[in-house]
Amino acid sequence: MSKPTVLFVCIHNAGRSQMAAGYLRHLAGDRVEVLSAGSTPAASVNPVAVQAMAEEGIDIAAEQPKILTTEAVQTSDVVITMGCGDTCPFYPGKRYEDWVLDDPAGQGIEAVRPIRDEIRRRIETLVAELLPVG
Repeated sequence: MSKPTVLFVCIHNAGRSQMAAGYLRHLAGDRVEVLSAGSTPAASVNPVAVQAMAEEGIDIAAEQPKILTTEAVQTSDVVITMGCGDTCPFYPGKRYEDWVLDDPAGQGIEAVRPIRDEIRRRIETLVAELLPVG
């Protein structure tokens, strides 16, 4: 079985989707291909999201927001949206999930930590589903 590809999508690809991608890379290693993108990418990753992830020992400072492409959706097995609404193209046969999470944009670290922790919980569940221990 080839390794699954997971695409995380939010509007700016600067907070939630970057934290989710960071956690999935950290927890699944090279067993999962990880992509993230945004419908309207920001100029850079949210510095508070970077700080929150650094507290977990995960460095996302070098990541850059990327524009969502139909190719990214087509090559993904799982597409997880986080508040991008109808901007994500739909392809039959893909697993889609919409994670309702607060937007960390403009929030302080105290507000971002619970968002980060909820993302980690969901990523741990996703890893268990994608990579069952045999």
